[in-house]
Parts: sequence; structure tokens; C-alpha cells
Amino acid sequence: MKDLNMNGLMETVKETKVAEKKVNKKRTTKQLIEAYLPQIEQALPKIMTPERFLSIVTTAIAKNPKLGECTPVSLIGAMLTSAQLGLEPNTVLGQAYLIPYDKKKKQGDKWVVEKTEAQFQLGYRGMLTLAQRSGEFKTIQAHSVYENDLFDYELGLDPKLKHKPADSNRGEITHFYAMYKLVNGGEGFVVMSKEDVGKHGEKYSQSYNYKTSVWKEHFEAMAHKTVLKKLLKFAPVSTELAKVFEQDNQVKAEISGNMINVEPESIFETEEEVIEIDDLEEKKEDEVK
Repeated sequence: MKDLNMNGLMETVKETKVAEKKVNKKRTTKQLIEAYLPQIEQALPKIMTPERFLSIVTTAIAKNPKLGECTPVSLIGAMLTSAQLGLEPNTVLGQAYLIPYDKKKKQGDKWVVEKTEAQFQLGYRGMLTLAQRSGEFKTIQAHSVYENDLFDYELGLDPKLKHKPADSNRGEITHFYAMYKLVNGGEGFVVMSKEDVGKHGEKYSQSYNYKTSVWKEHFEAMAHKTVLKKLLKFAPVSTELAKVFEQDNQVKAEISGNMINVEPESIFETEEEVIEIDDLEEKKEDEVK
């Protein structure tokens, strides 16, 4: 696998703090990004130019202005994580995303926004890209199963998986699965019903029940990511690759030459879910009133 411990970004934590002091709150988001451009340039892999990356990020902020409200260190941290992994964030490629999330705290009987942070999220295509790029996988795929497809699987000591898509009139989606074959001969698969995927999204996604949720607009893509994450969680991959996949849903509170080794400030799949539940309960109470 390509060495992810890149030589770029040799700035120390002290130098980073000096750079942060130069970031005036009155600066535009573009100016903020440009202030960190020397660090970003050193972090970028050869497959992505600084101009291309800057264009992608500024476009993402233009489409979602709330990213411009994120704390500088979390936004730059998410950007650099994406850069060091060699993924393009917030594009039609679906490799990775920079997502703004409000970190809330309770004041009295209400939740208030303490700060807005940028979270790095892997798209399922990004997960496939990283797995294939590692050289450890002969093949890795995620698929949807429809009610009129020929589909059968068995678990146990002799697991089996068979899927033959119907030529036409496939019907509604019933299951999702992900499978892999390793270069060394190992293989495995994970199957989830559409119902189980929905329950997973509702339990772990901060925005599952929102009208604008990515789960509502792109359920199939999120389902593919869900089965892939579950598959890779138990796949016999290298420690380095496992560390890469752990970057999903993380917020970083510091900048480093190797963002992969920076401990996350928070992982929204767990802690922030409590906040969302409380928010939904408040809405229900307001509706009753």
C-alpha cells in the first residue's frame, strides 16, 4: 500500500498555532484557506494539485455556506485528512465529504450551539478507492438485491453467497451486501436487509429523520457504505489500512503532518446522537403544546 505517512506538512504544532493567530475572524473563508495553503500544498499527494484541491473546497463552501462557520482548525483538519488520503471531498465522485455539525451543550432546559465543527466523512466510493489502492484486495464490491433477483446466502463453517440479478422487472430492493477477495486468498461477505439498514441509519445517523438527510435522498448509497463498513471492520487488513478507515465521521482539533494519527476530538456517530434525540424530543413537546 502507498505510504500514508507522507513527508509533507513538516509544520510543528507551535508553527500551526502561529498560523492560527494570523487568521483574522474578518477574513473570508477563501482567505482563511489561503492562509493555510503552504501546509496544504505539502500534504497533497501527487495525484491532486493544490489548485484543484482549493477549487474543490471553495466550491463545497459555496454550496454549503455553513462550512464557513466551522472552527478553522476543524475545517483545515478535515481538508488535510482528505488530502492525505488522496480523496476529493464534496464532489460527484462521492469519495469524501466535509460536513458541518453543530456541537451543542445544554443550558437550563434547552440545547444551544457551542460551536460548529467540520467533520470528515468517507463516501462508499472513497472506501472502495482506498481498499483497491492498498493492494491488499483482489476485488471488493457492494451491491443491492431486488425482490426478483436470484439471491441466496448461508453463514456458518461453509459460508456461501449467490446473486444473479433479474434481467428485467427486478422489483423493490430487499437486501444489500458487500464482499471481498484478498490477494492472499481470503474472502468474506456481509448481508443486511433493507429494514436492518434503515434501523442502523436511524440509530447512528445524526440527521436520519430530517427531510434533507442524505439517508432520505441517497438511501442506496448510504446502505452500500453501511455494509462496506461492517465488512471492513472484521476483514483481515493491515493495521495501517484499518487506521485509514477509522477516519470516517471524525473531527480533529489539531493539525499535524500525519492527520491519520491525530486523535479525534469527537466522533459524531456516538456522542452527538444523544443531542439529536433530545432535539427531536423537544420538537415533539413543542408540537404537543
